[in-house]
Amino acid sequence: MRTEIRLAGFGGQGIGLAGLILGKAVSLYDGLEAVMTQAYGPEARGGASSTNLVVADRPIDYPFVQEADILVTLSQEAYTRFRDEAKPEALVIIDEDLVQPSPQDSCLKVPATKLAEDLGRRIVANVVMLGFLTATTGLVERESIEDAIKSSVRENVLELNMKAFAAGYEYARKLKADQ
Repeated sequence: MRTEIRLAGFGGQGIGLAGLILGKAVSLYDGLEAVMTQAYGPEARGGASSTNLVVADRPIDYPFVQEADILVTLSQEAYTRFRDEAKPEALVIIDEDLVQPSPQDSCLKVPATKLAEDLGRRIVANVVMLGFLTATTGLVERESIEDAIKSSVRENVLELNMKAFAAGYEYARKLKADQ
């Protein structure tokens, strides 16, 4: 098993932290192999940002994402830039309020930023998205992500991040139940 994942958005959305949490969850808590690389524009906040993860059940000999199996985008620029670099059949997850996919693209849509705003801080949209990703892919155990969040965020924002993760996870579960 080898899964290539790209999380993308703009600087300030916590794309790097989301990748770190996901990589930590699969490697430290689920016992898989994981390699993470990041890219961001020189303007940092507001510029393009992506985190790329390769997850496998064996040692990873090539650490770069070539064609993502899973693409998560939190900005229109990220979707436009990276959709063609993902596999045509890739699982594409978008923030439905920030990304307008091409009409022929089949995407899973989550109002990540809206759910985060409902919790009081839009900055946790990245963790909402991790909750959604966890529930829809089965790539990583829920407890593993929760443990990774606990060991990755500051104590003063831990409760908010745990609520954000739960909001995304439950949104995905409701979406599945309604189908």
